[in-house]
Amino acid sequence: MRKITLVALFSVFSTMLYAQTNQQNTGWFMFLNSTKFNDKWGMHFDLQVRTHDNWDGVRHLLIRPGITYYINKKSNATLGYLYTPTFLQDDILVGGGRLKTTLTEHRIWQQYIYNHQPWKGATLSHRFRLEQRFIERQTDDLFSQRFRYFFRLVQPLQKQAGAFEKGMFVALQNEFFLNLQNKDELNGSTFDQNRAYLAVGYRISKAFDVEAGYLNQTIKGASANTMNNAVQLALYTRF
Repeated sequence: MRKITLVALFSVFSTMLYAQTNQQNTGWFMFLNSTKFNDKWGMHFDLQVRTHDNWDGVRHLLIRPGITYYINKKSNATLGYLYTPTFLQDDILVGGGRLKTTLTEHRIWQQYIYNHQPWKGATLSHRFRLEQRFIERQTDDLFSQRFRYFFRLVQPLQKQAGAFEKGMFVALQNEFFLNLQNKDELNGSTFDQNRAYLAVGYRISKAFDVEAGYLNQTIKGASANTMNNAVQLALYTRF
């Protein structure tokens, strides 16, 4: 895992060195829920809202349900669907004729998650996700596939006698994205983007977390890269 992460980070810095980089400042909100119906089956749901640059209105809305199969106490697999409209700003459309103001993407996705404790008290999650993307564009539609690897480390800030059920924690995570199909129609590169995130949170109960942090998103573009500085508020529920 460490080698994979280092290769991804090296790719990020390499692409940033040889292309123009646009800076953005945005706000992200995320609500994520996991519900177990029984020992083997459950439901995944997350809702996300992301703003335009300088917090100027909503740019992305993501709605992502899924059905989860719990393989054992440490691992699970999910099959799901995502609906995400992108709302374009008026000034972007000036001079372009009758362009669409909303572009919609549909995805089918599959993921595998493995959880373990690297040391006492901490929890480390690894997520492997494959996406089939149906992307609406201004003049045509595009199908593409993408691979994502994500890890998340949660470290309580107080000593815990047993399982972590209440108190302050810090969260560190990173995710990189690789284009697997039709990359020349996207940005011409296998590398798509990387997201690094650091947050402070509070576990209100074993079923509810709230956290806030900074997310750095590096996006490889066809002609220019984007460095997005996002402030994120996240709510996690588990039932």
